[in-house]
Amino acid sequence: MAAFTRLALAAACAAAFATSAHAQGNAPIKVGLMLPATGTFAALGDMIEKGFRLHVQEQGGKLAGREIQYFRVDDESDPSKATDNVNKLIKRDQVDVLVGTVHSGVALAMAKAAKESNTLLIVPNAGADAITGPMCGANIIRSSFSNWQPGYSTGVVAAQKGYKRAMTITWNYAAGQETVKGFREAFEKGGGQVIKDLNLPFPNVEFQALLTEIAAQKPDVVFAFFAGGGAVKFVKDYDAAGLKKTVPLFGSGFLTDGTLQAQGASAQGLFTTLHYADSLDIPKNNSFRKNFALAYKQNADVYAVQGYDAAQILSAGLNAVKGDMGKRDAMLAAMRKATVDSPRGKFTLSPAGNPVQDMYLREAKGENNEFRAVAVKALADPARGCKL
Repeated sequence: MAAFTRLALAAACAAAFATSAHAQGNAPIKVGLMLPATGTFAALGDMIEKGFRLHVQEQGGKLAGREIQYFRVDDESDPSKATDNVNKLIKRDQVDVLVGTVHSGVALAMAKAAKESNTLLIVPNAGADAITGPMCGANIIRSSFSNWQPGYSTGVVAAQKGYKRAMTITWNYAAGQETVKGFREAFEKGGGQVIKDLNLPFPNVEFQALLTEIAAQKPDVVFAFFAGGGAVKFVKDYDAAGLKKTVPLFGSGFLTDGTLQAQGASAQGLFTTLHYADSLDIPKNNSFRKNFALAYKQNADVYAVQGYDAAQILSAGLNAVKGDMGKRDAMLAAMRKATVDSPRGKFTLSPAGNPVQDMYLREAKGENNEFRAVAVKALADPARGCKL
């Protein structure tokens, strides 16, 4: 009788385990989207989310056979609220994967929380060098860029064009400072000299005093990093000050990405470098832009691409383990080894988890950033300070 009871109990436990495993295998994957929904970067967050959802839609609404359940938090582009906001997703909603964000300061707090909780984090924009530098982790992957990459590639182009004296201008926060450092590194390596770095607090857009200083110094070229609404006002103010005609303006691609319609004539002809160009004539980009326009009745931009590729990287990991997130190590390894067939062109990930990607020289024409040349082929971030 005792033996029968033990057998019955074992059978019941096995059945319960199988039922639990079955439920787990079919439970939705919880994706926590922590993106800006208000403020300067709201439009950028919207495009990232649309790009992510587009890839999921293209897979029939599932990844590796698993439904996707979304949880959303407005990060408000406010680093002081970042830890509380990300913990809503990690602790309250118990998401399987975090996707975010735009603002580098907020993303740094997200990376810290992700490391402490061992939550998978895919960064679809913020380029803070530390995320794939000193803060790198096996559970942290970026689908976008490091701040160093567009700064460095623009510095290469400016030096190749023969400019010798440059000034830089940006917001005084991580993204601006690190992008400018990348520009300086390449420009000075190419024989140029940065004579002065100008900055103002984020998200201040009172540029007049700094533009007056540029006019007085008369550099050969100005390198700028701004994004969103700040980029719109800077480009228009630069033109209104008469500087566009006298001092060439170059920028990280975010100066003109997603902003050209608002910038109007002031942006036309501006050169920037970035890991994406609207007019890249490759099959993946052509199909992506068509599908995005059909789904959302608007043109895709680099932010949409980065959101789309965040979903592609997650999909690569899930497909490798047939949707079983219990095989976490194998999933993470597959994500890091993936060759991503991106609208920007195929790219791989560095050991630190940052895209190794072509950087393009683009020219603003109409409402597009048109491809002009490959500025730097397969540029890998140096990942200084990363120890895995």
